[in-house]
Amino acid sequence: MSFAGVLADADVKAALAACTAADSFNYKTFFKACGLAGKSAEDVKKAFFIIDQDQSGFIEEDELKLFLQNFSASARALSDAETKAFLLAGDSDGDGKIGVDEFAAMVKA
Repeated sequence: MSFAGVLADADVKAALAACTAADSFNYKTFFKACGLAGKSAEDVKKAFFIIDQDQSGFIEEDELKLFLQNFSASARALSDAETKAFLLAGDSDGDGKIGVDEFAAMVKA
């Protein structure tokens, strides 16, 4: 599955271009730039299931590390610090992973 039909290619490219440098990823900025923050709850849910590569119903740390590659195969992996900060921001119940409701709250924050 891809983001085609959910997000505009130009928005995704711009969002990825803004975080090519190491340790430059900010989830709030990225979600706004790619257009996901302004999407419907249904589209945010679609995005969650694209990012949940193992279809476990959660986005775990290893999936967050490769988060940008869901948008473009050539995108960089997040640094360990970016990954941990991203997980901490989204994991509101402290279980070490991000569920669909946590993801939706993070996208709309």
